[in-house]
Parts: sequence; structure tokens; C-alpha cells
Amino acid sequence: MNKWKLVNIGIISGLFLGGLLFILEKWSSEKVYVLLMNVDYIPVLKEIPLHPVAEFILHLIVSIVLVFVLYYGLSRFKSEKKVTLYIVINTLIGAVLFLTTSFSDRTPELTDGMAFFYWLSAHFIYGWLVGSLIVFVKRNN
Repeated sequence: MNKWKLVNIGIISGLFLGGLLFILEKWSSEKVYVLLMNVDYIPVLKEIPLHPVAEFILHLIVSIVLVFVLYYGLSRFKSEKKVTLYIVINTLIGAVLFLTTSFSDRTPELTDGMAFFYWLSAHFIYGWLVGSLIVFVKRNN
């Protein structure tokens, strides 16, 4: 697959995830968007005051890298068209990343069930979107 198409899928999916978590946070007051933008657990970055736009750009870069890793990783097993795998992997990644909430006092508590539900649901949908866009692009090539 063309690398620019994967970049675009990463950007579109990352924008969607960020937008969804932003809306969920505004609607529910659960700090799930803050968690998405949080870099308190990254040694060098936590020392640098980042503008919200820079935080979101970092999120988009992570999304792009993740799309590449998942696509090429699944391609090795001829499974790049299996949307379910993108959903499962991204939901698992979301579950693991939720643990980083314990490294910051700005993010939800580790025991916050609603925040965890919103976070995992958003990552489930993100995985579905990534997988669906990849299958769509591959079918229309």
C-alpha cells in the first residue's frame, strides 16, 4: 500500500480519536482527552511545556506510526484486511495505555470505571476505523 495513504489513514483516525475523546470529556467531565494528550510518563517530554497544538501533533504522529506498524505487522501474516485484528489490538493498546493514568495527577484515577469505559470504547472505534479505512483503500486500489 502507498505510504501516503497510510499516513492519511493515521491522520484521519487520529483526528477522529482525538475529537471523540474531546467530546466525551466535555460531555462527561471524565479526563479522557487529557489522558490522550498526557506525556507525564515520558521522561524527556514531561519536562518540556507543550502547547496543546504540539500535544495533538504528537498524538497524530503516534497514530501514523501505529497505522504503519499494524499494517506492515499484519501484512507479514497476510492479515492486513482483518478489521477485527485492528479492533482487538487497538483496544488492548488502549487498556495498557490507561495504566499511564497512574503517572499523573491530571488524568483520571486508575479505578475510574467510566473513564476506562470511554477510553476503551474510543480505542475500539479507532481500531475499527483504522481497519475499515485500510480495507477500503486496498479494495479501491
